[in-house]
Parts: sequence; C-alpha cells; structure tokens
Amino acid sequence: MQRIIVITMMLFFGVLAFSANSSAITIKNVKPGEDVFSYINRVKGSFDQKLYQQVIGAANPFKEGDKTIGVGADNNASRENARKLLANTKIKDITNHPLLNDDLYKFIAKSIDAAQYNKIKNWTMGQMKTYLLTKSEAQIKAVMFGMNSEVVGCMPKLMSNQELIAVNKKIFNPLPGTKIGAKGYLSARIQPNSPTDDPEEIQWQVFSAFSYAVGDLVLGTNPVDGTKESTAKIEGALKGVVDAFKLKGVIPWCVLSHIDVQRELFNEQPEMVDLMFQSLAGTDVANKTFDITVEKMIDHAKSRKGQQYGLYYETGQGSDFTNGGAEGVDMVVLESRKYGFARALKLTLNEVQPKGAYTHFNDVAGFIGPEVFRTREQLVRCTLEDILMGKLQGLTSGLDICSTLHMSVSLDDLDWCIDQIMPANPAYLMALPTKNDPMLSYLTTSYQDHVRIRNKFGYKVNDAMWAFFKRIQVIDKNGKPTKHFGDPVWVYYQFRVAKGDTRSQQAIMAEGKKMFDAIHTTWLKTGNKVPLASGYGKNTWDLNPQLDKRIRELYADAKKAIWAEFTPEFIKSIPDSVQLATLSKDRENYIVHPDSGEKLNEQSVATLQKLRDSWQGKTPDVQIVISDGLNANSIMDPQHTLPYITALRKQLQASGMTVDKQNIIINSGRVRAGYMCGDILFAKADPNKPRAIIHIIGERPGTGQNAFSVYIAAPKAKVWAEKKVDHNIVKVVSGISKQATKPEDAAKQTVNLLKRMI
Repeated sequence: MQRIIVITMMLFFGVLAFSANSSAITIKNVKPGEDVFSYINRVKGSFDQKLYQQVIGAANPFKEGDKTIGVGADNNASRENARKLLANTKIKDITNHPLLNDDLYKFIAKSIDAAQYNKIKNWTMGQMKTYLLTKSEAQIKAVMFGMNSEVVGCMPKLMSNQELIAVNKKIFNPLPGTKIGAKGYLSARIQPNSPTDDPEEIQWQVFSAFSYAVGDLVLGTNPVDGTKESTAKIEGALKGVVDAFKLKGVIPWCVLSHIDVQRELFNEQPEMVDLMFQSLAGTDVANKTFDITVEKMIDHAKSRKGQQYGLYYETGQGSDFTNGGAEGVDMVVLESRKYGFARALKLTLNEVQPKGAYTHFNDVAGFIGPEVFRTREQLVRCTLEDILMGKLQGLTSGLDICSTLHMSVSLDDLDWCIDQIMPANPAYLMALPTKNDPMLSYLTTSYQDHVRIRNKFGYKVNDAMWAFFKRIQVIDKNGKPTKHFGDPVWVYYQFRVAKGDTRSQQAIMAEGKKMFDAIHTTWLKTGNKVPLASGYGKNTWDLNPQLDKRIRELYADAKKAIWAEFTPEFIKSIPDSVQLATLSKDRENYIVHPDSGEKLNEQSVATLQKLRDSWQGKTPDVQIVISDGLNANSIMDPQHTLPYITALRKQLQASGMTVDKQNIIINSGRVRAGYMCGDILFAKADPNKPRAIIHIIGERPGTGQNAFSVYIAAPKAKVWAEKKVDHNIVKVVSGISKQATKPEDAAKQTVNLLKRMI
C-alpha cells in the first residue's frame, strides 16, 4: 500500500520547528491610565509596530512559543504592566492598528458587523472584559461581532482561567438543526486513524466508538496517504457505515487530506465527499506553507452550494511560528485570526447553504510539543483561551485536548486537564479507542473519556445520534448502558443486519469476533494493526485492564525512545558515512529547543563544503541524509535503515539517477537540517537541473512500531542556492517499519515519488 503524506498535512508535527527572535520583553514604569499607544509613543517618540506586537504579546501568560517569537514578557511584573496598558486601550485603536495587515486580516475585517462595532468602538478592553463577565448571552451576542479577531485575541490576556470559564459557560453557537455546540451537550469526533489506511481498521474503530454511544459530530480520518485515490477509498469506508445505518444527514464523514484533493474528488464524485476539511493558519505566510490562500478558501466555500455540510477546520497555537510564519505576532492573537478566517468563510457558506453554514473547528492544543508549551497547566490555559476566542466569533468550537510524548504531560495528567477544562463546555472533543493515536503517535481523548465526562458533568450527546444508539441497543430506553455496551462485535452485527444480511445472529457474531481478533489481537501481540476498545473495567468509563496495561507500556517505551541517541556501533554500520551535528548541545536541548536541531554547526558546514568540492562539478542527482529525529531507535533497528538504503540505491540506479556514495548522518537532526544540507551541497550545481535530498528521520514513538519517515525535496539547484526549500514543496513517505510499510517497499515509493517530482 502506498503511504504518502502531503507535507501540508503535517503542520502540527514537532519536527516542523522554526527559530525566531527569542529575546524577552521588559515593560516598566507604566503611568496610571496609560494605554498601549501612549506608552509606545512615550518610549519610542512615535508609533513603533514591532514594540506594539511585543507589548500585546507580553500580556500573555508565559508559553515557550511566545518567547521564541520574541514577544514573551521577561517576568510577571512586565506581564502585569502589559495587561494594564491593554486594559486601558480602546477597541477602536486596536482595530485601527492591525498587528499584521496582510490579505488574511483584510478578509477578516470585512466580516465585522459595522453596527455592533459602532456600539463598542470607544470602550476600553477593560470595559469589554467587565461586560463579558456580567452580561447575558443575548447581550454579549449583540456586540461580539463588532470585535475583529485581533481585538478578540486580546481578551483572554486580561482574564484568569476562572473568568475564561465563566464567559465560556454563557456563549453557545450550535450547528444548525442540531444540539452540537449547545449548552449541556458535548459531542465527539470519531478519529479512526490507521497506520495503513486500512478500511476494515477504520470501520472497526467506528463500531468500537458506537458501542460506547460515542460519535455524533463527524467520522473524521487523518489519512496516511493524502492522494485522491486513497482519499476516495477512505471516504468510501466511512460512507459505508453512514449509509448502512441510515445516518445520512445525521452525522457526516470526512477525510482530512488537503482540501484541494477533497475538492477534486468532490468534482468527480460528489456523493463521496460529505464534509470538507482544511487546516488554517493565522498569517498569509503560514497559510502558504499549507498551500492555501484566502481566495482559494473562498472558492472552496462556494463549492459547498446546496450541500448540507460545509467546512471543518483544525487550528492550534504555535502552528504559525513552527512553520516560519508568525510575522512577529503572539500565538494567542494568531489563533484568534484563524477563527476570524473561519468566521469570514462562514458568511460565504451562509450564502450558499440552505440551512445556514454547517462549519466548526477543533483546536489541536498540545500537538506540536514543548517548543509551544510544556506543562499541563499551560495546556489547560491554552484550551480555555481558544474556546473563548472561537465562541466570541460565533463558531462551534471544539478541542483536541492532547499532548505529545516529548511533553511533560502524562496519560493521567490528561484526565486532570480534561476535568479542569470541561466546565467551559466546549462543543466537542476527539474520540479514539485509547488515548494513544495509533498513526499520529500523540495522546488525546478516548471513547471512554467521553463516557466518564458524561457521567461526571452530565453532558449529553446530540439527540439524533442518541436515538440511534438506542436503536442499535447499546443504550436502553432510560438512557442507560445495556449488556451490549462496549461490544463492537454487537455493533458489527447491527451493521450487517442494516445492510440486509440474513444470516443468523450467531453466524454474524462469530464472523465479527474473528475480524475483531484479526485487528485487535494482532495489535496486542505484534504492534501491527490498531487497538480496538471493548469492554471496560470496574466502571463503564474505565479502559479494560488488558488494554490499559498495554497502552501504559507503549507510553513508557516511547519516553525511552525520545531520549535515545545514535550509538557508535550504529554509525559504524552505515557504509561510507559522513557524520554531522546540529547546534543542539545535548538531547535535552534538542527536545526542549527544537530550532537547535534545524541548523548545522560550523564544523558540519565546513565538512559539507569539503564534500561538495570533492565532486569537482559532477554533482550527483541525489544525496542521502539520515537523522535521529524523535526516535533514534527506529533508525538504528537493523531491519529498517540499512535495508531501506540498500533498496533505495538499487532503485535510483535502475531509474538512471546518480547518488553520492556517502551517507550523511546527523546527530540531533530535524527535518530542516536536511534542507540545510541541500542548501550547501547544491549551491554551485547547474541552477536549472533538479537535485534531491532524501532525508531518513525517526518518527514520533508511541505506536510500538518504531517507524521512520523519508522527506523528499527535489527542486532545481537554483532554489537550493537561494535557500528557499521548505515544507510546502516537500513530499513524505511515512510509517516505514518492519511491521507496517516494509523498507524495501518504501524505497520503491520514494523513487516513484521522486521521479514525479523532477
């Protein structure tokens, strides 16, 4: 099976880190009643855009990402001074002074309600905070559309966590014709990801979710292979479940490939695409990395004319600076600008959808890693900020309460975070068989987390899906779990009956049990396939003990893998190796400060220049690079890298491409370190001839497969010489391991991709 991820699908991965100005901001000697603009004029003598961005950013609670951008306060005193200035600043002054005046800002500005703006433009931000805390939902909705995204992005800076919760509990923007996003409801996006995009694994994860009465927002799969063909296959698997259970119009399905791919498929087979997805950024520069523009997204929104379902978005604090597009603006305001993007697109959808715009977003808080923020307290803060900013912009606001395995947020910490966040009543959360995503290798909310939340907080499932859960008999007429609760084989039986299968219950259940074991038991024994939740522990919301034990083992193994480093024995095993190193001082520095792993040290640069000169003008078509990434163990596995390189060289030779005999090995290397190799090696090559870096790098651990990826960059040499290679022109073959895509097969895929790229 082909396993190719378009790089824009990987916007939140920790390997995509960007280094910016990391100086801290000092704000002192603030005068009584002084606002942001009078302070800047006093300090600088006139308005200064950079200082404006810094003062606004300094008002944020501390997060590592703001420090990297160069807008983090140096201490709490500066932070409180920034908040005093902000509280005294009028809404009209912030509106008239964009933190970043790009095309996205101009588009967002058009969505502001002029009448509501005129009501509030002379209010200070402090007055608006008091209004939000003391007024009713109706009164808030009478003014909130007068705030542009940057004003909204400044509101959380002035609020404590409890104040954020208090306002969030008052504002609700349910999807049209549903209870999704309504007060007292908590929905779920089933996220049935498969490391091999296997339709059976995907469908069985849905059956597992339904057995716990979970899943009423969308069936949404992140594909490994983002091509149109693979997208169509997964769409078909999800559509098959919806059609069989006669849930069309009750719950949509969605495949989270790039929106251009979904649109192409929709144009050819409109019945296959139910809800369209795209990740959004908060600046033009970052959106370019995702291969989208304002104009393109407007066109996609218009394509939903006459459709019940519109557009679904994913966002996340930090995704802009990790993709080199923060433009000096802090993470909170950038996140708000993404919601402003969605709000403005919602107006376009309202014009073309008969029942009003069906659109929502989920904030992937914590997915990138410690370069954005590190602690569970910061995760809680981030989610509360983002829910408020989404709700204030009229959106149905969901969350992915998650963490990476290289953050200091454990499985048990996530439960604590959930309990802190749930009083704010977000519209929905993610839902997986366990907290550990089997494809993306990160921690998020499980099916049984939803069961626990419903029990503890009293939240309900969208009425139409709750009726369906009663129909398939996992919930009884009194709303209580039945004997079939937590039994995906029973849901499979219901699925087969719904499809018209006339065999006996015994025969269908036996078949279902065999299929369940082929997936889940195989995963338990070998790490292949995916986990499937079934049964429960002492309480209906407890993961069954066997599955809980295995997930904790994988978590412990991943924590070890994150800290692994290349051994001398491994380096010796790689033929004709050239050893390089990045600016990372040690493994801890590499993990906590990812930007240090993106640039080669001075000695390594000299080594590459010497290698380039040795070619004497005969530059090879391809250079192989090997980095540890976030899992050196995956690279050092004797059945991984060496078999891949051996097969790759044979495939390249058969294709008529030349490859340098030496293999570059980078200690503490991230993806952009590979690009830097190309910048140096190909700087003097024929400018109009393509040259390629094939970068082998360890993926995030956590699935038990110890997989690696291959990043392929193959522009013309002049692009390398101008140092313009970045993720937007790169392709990736992912999930390579002895248990998933075999290294030899991945080598064929790599060369096939490379041939198409050049």
